[in-house]
Amino acid sequence: MRKTNSIPRSAGILLHPTSLHTPFGIGDFGSKAIHFIQYLKKCGQKFWQILPLGPTGYADSPYQCISTFAGNPLLISMDGLIKMQLITQKEVMQCFETSPDPNTPEIQWTISTKINYQAVRKSKYQVFEISYNNFIRSNYEGKTQFLQEFSDFCREEKDWLDDFVLFTSLKNQHDSKSWIKWPEKYRNRRIHSNAIKVWIAGHKKELDYYRFIQWIFAKQWKELKTYANKQGIQIIGDMPIFVAHDSVDVWSNPELFSLDSSGILETQAGVPPDYFSPTGQLWGNPLYNWKQMELNGFKWFIRRFKKLADFYDWIRIDHFRGFEAFWEVDGIATDAIKGKWVKAPGEKLFKEVEKELGQLPIFAEDLGIITAEVEQLRDKFDFPGMKVMQFAFGDDSNNPHLPHNVIPNSIVYSGTHDNDTTVGWWQNGATKEEKEMFMEYLNAEGMNIIEDMIKGLYRTSAKIAIIPIQDLLGLGSKSRMNTPSVTQGNWQFRLKYGDLSEQKAIWIRKIASLYGRLPVDPKS
Repeated sequence: MRKTNSIPRSAGILLHPTSLHTPFGIGDFGSKAIHFIQYLKKCGQKFWQILPLGPTGYADSPYQCISTFAGNPLLISMDGLIKMQLITQKEVMQCFETSPDPNTPEIQWTISTKINYQAVRKSKYQVFEISYNNFIRSNYEGKTQFLQEFSDFCREEKDWLDDFVLFTSLKNQHDSKSWIKWPEKYRNRRIHSNAIKVWIAGHKKELDYYRFIQWIFAKQWKELKTYANKQGIQIIGDMPIFVAHDSVDVWSNPELFSLDSSGILETQAGVPPDYFSPTGQLWGNPLYNWKQMELNGFKWFIRRFKKLADFYDWIRIDHFRGFEAFWEVDGIATDAIKGKWVKAPGEKLFKEVEKELGQLPIFAEDLGIITAEVEQLRDKFDFPGMKVMQFAFGDDSNNPHLPHNVIPNSIVYSGTHDNDTTVGWWQNGATKEEKEMFMEYLNAEGMNIIEDMIKGLYRTSAKIAIIPIQDLLGLGSKSRMNTPSVTQGNWQFRLKYGDLSEQKAIWIRKIASLYGRLPVDPKS
């Protein structure tokens, strides 16, 4: 069932897999992810919430992926490839020994507190190349199980996979430039179908290489999610409402987006000035051509929701309000101040999704400028909404984020991936008035902000309470995941060795028990 009322009071932790501590400069689906699932159990948690898992593009943002269906290769576990005997441990370590910049000293992969995406990408793709070459060599033909799995994967995922590997091949050939800057014969594939056929015929091995990487990603994720579910942990995934302009989705379906005949943005997505930015947020994503979407029965969206439902136990729709009305900004605008709200056919879309896929476990990120119409759309389909405690103390007693106003059919957070950490908020963001109200409302002295905040949100009537890992650990602003409207330095947060301490697990489990959020299944 979709409703949070159908599950007991519970809690979870927000941590993107890239932030896990590993020896390889970035988190992955390997042993550290297994350990984190076990840690969630120790903490008395029911949910692991993550950010989008797609292959990142601009600024390595998981909200600007080059595909809504493919997976991020950087999350592939090196341990998993070694276990499959596709590569040796020695070969893996050799790939991670050298910095991509010969003028810098050897990278300290294990102790680095930030993700160096350039270095990680270089080393991991060396590993993938070795692994793939071993996979296709005759001495691997005895592994019939894996060969059959790969063949089945390519056949079952063909509807998106073939376009994705073609797009990836062309993008690499053109120095990772946006498809808008490719030669015309590749930019407009439908007019120049012969050029595309010639490309495919001449790059069969390369295309299979990219298929191989996606197969490994899907295989490892399925195994990890299966393990999590067996341990009583459910995965909350994330669906960005819009897709990146420089993506295979837009390149292969230009008629579904707000583009001119050359592929240039006619209009783009964003939000008007808000809590996060006085000039609004200009996202640069193309808006949907909803008329065309509706004409073909929202088939693209139905495929997208089906994929997400296969990947996750719950789906969080980012910027849900855009399904009721979206902020339309001119394609050449440099900020999001000047724009207009345009109606979207959200009700028709979700009716069609339910007709095709049934009731999905969806909840809505309904933060920001929320109208009665947005609330009506959310409530019509019984999607739980979100509340954020950091937003609760800047108003009066009617503030919807205050604990006494939080309804059961909602998910309550201390902060999201876009917020500062709670410690950072208290030190750098909260006003004097907010601090005073915080302490008075929670009967706190302001000496232990993390404990006060978590107790405050855990005691709400919301059936699910989520805290970012940074708040469990009491980390400051330097550890925040993202700063909206700032293009550099985001998505780089990493746990350090020893962060997931037994002491923290005992403490948060005690709080979960105190407020009735421990999993009801004793095995969980």
